[in-house]
Amino acid sequence: MDSRFRSLVVAHAVSAYGTYLNLIALSLFSYEVTGSALGVGAVMAVRLLSGVMAGLTAGAVTARLTRRTVMVATDLAQTLAMVVLALWASRTPLWALLGAVVVLGAGNTFFSVALRSAVPVMVGQDDRARANGVLVTARSVATVLGFASAAPVISLGGFGVAFGVNAASFAVSAAAVLLLRPRTDSGGAGDTGGDACLAEDGEDGFSPGRGGRLRRRVAGLAGPLLALIALRGLDALASASHNVALPLAAHAAEPSDPAVFMARFWAAWAVGTLLAHQVLKRRSHGTSWGERAFAVGTCAMSLCFVAAFTGPPAPALIAAAVAAGFADGWTEIVYTSRLQAAPDRQRGRLFGLSATAEQSGFALGTIAAAAALEALPALAVVGVFHGAAACGALLLLLLTVRRRDARRGRDHSDRSSTDGESDRSSTSGEKGEHTHGTSTGARPLPGP
Repeated sequence: MDSRFRSLVVAHAVSAYGTYLNLIALSLFSYEVTGSALGVGAVMAVRLLSGVMAGLTAGAVTARLTRRTVMVATDLAQTLAMVVLALWASRTPLWALLGAVVVLGAGNTFFSVALRSAVPVMVGQDDRARANGVLVTARSVATVLGFASAAPVISLGGFGVAFGVNAASFAVSAAAVLLLRPRTDSGGAGDTGGDACLAEDGEDGFSPGRGGRLRRRVAGLAGPLLALIALRGLDALASASHNVALPLAAHAAEPSDPAVFMARFWAAWAVGTLLAHQVLKRRSHGTSWGERAFAVGTCAMSLCFVAAFTGPPAPALIAAAVAAGFADGWTEIVYTSRLQAAPDRQRGRLFGLSATAEQSGFALGTIAAAAALEALPALAVVGVFHGAAACGALLLLLLTVRRRDARRGRDHSDRSSTDGESDRSSTSGEKGEHTHGTSTGARPLPGP
C-alpha cells in the first residue's frame, strides 16, 4: 500500500471521527428540536431509512458514475448539510433537521459502498485484506475518539461547534479524494476479480451458450454470497441490541459516572479491532478466507458481547470487550475481503445489497431491542439477539461444510472417470503392441 492510500485512510478516519461525534450531538439536538423521545426515534428512523433506500440504488449509481465522483459528491453534500445545521443551531426547523439526516444517511451509504468496492482497484486483489484491516483500525480509533470527545465539545461550544467540526471532517475527506485522485475504477472489462469469478466471457461474466452448466456455476456463487450478506444483516440486528443496552449497563455498573464505563468499554473494543488487523495481515491466506472464517468470527463476537453483560468484574469486562473487538474486526475484514473478490462490475451491487441488509438489520434491531428492554433485563435481550446471530452463523457454517464435501465428492468422481479412461487407453495400447509388434503397427524384424 502506497502513501496515497494511507493518506486517504487518514482522511477517512477524520471523517469517521466527525460522524461518530455527530451521532451523539445529533441525538441530543433532535430531542431539543422535537421535544420528545418519540421525535428522537423518528429522526433516527428517517436517517436509517434513507440509508436503506440508498443501498438499493448505490450499485447502479457507482456503476453509472465513477466511484471517486460518488465519494466527493457525498462528502460535499454532507458538508453542506452540517453547515446549515451549524449556522441555524437552535433555530433549526424540523423540516431542515429531517432534510439533513436524509443527506447524512444516504451519503454515508453511498460513500461506504464506493470506498469498499474501490479498495481492490486501489491496492490490488492481493493486498485487499491488509487494506481493509487498515480501514477498520482507523475507523475503530475514530469511533472511540468521536464518542469520547462528544461531551466536552458540546458542553464547551454547543451544538453549532459540534456540527461545524463534523462539516470540517467531511470537507477534509472530500479534499483528500480530490487532491490524491486515487484510482477507484478499473480501466477495462478485464477485471474479473479473484476468488469469486463467475465466468470468463460474455456480458457481466455470462455466456449465453453454456446453458445448464452456467446456471450451476451462478447458483454455486450466488448462494454463499447471499447467505453471507443475510448473516451480516442478522449480525447488525444483534449489534443494535448491545448498542441500545450498553447505556443501561453503564448506569447499573457505575451510576455516578456511566460515561467512564462506556469510554473504557469502547476503548478496549478498539484495541481488539487493532489486534485483529495485526493478526490477519500476517496470515498468508487471508485474502482467500470466506464463509467459514466469517461464521466462526460471528459466533465468537456474539459470545463475547453476551459475556460483557453478565456483570463481570472490571478486568474481565475489559477482556470481554477486547475479545469482542477482535472478533468484530476479524469479521469486518474477512467479510469485506470476500465481497471484494467478486468481479469489479458486480462489487457495487454486492456492497449496495450489503448496506441495505446492514441498515435494515440495525434499524429493526434498535426498535425491537428498545421495546424489549422495557420489560426484560439487558442480559436477556442481548443474549436473545446475539443468540440468533450465533445460530445463523452455525447454519452458514453447516451449509459451507456440506457444500465443500459435495464439491470434493464431485472432484473424486471426475478423477475416477478420468483414471478409468486412462486405464482403458493404456490397455488398448498394450493390445495393439502385442498384436502388431510395435505401437506403430509395423511387423517385428526377423531374428533369433
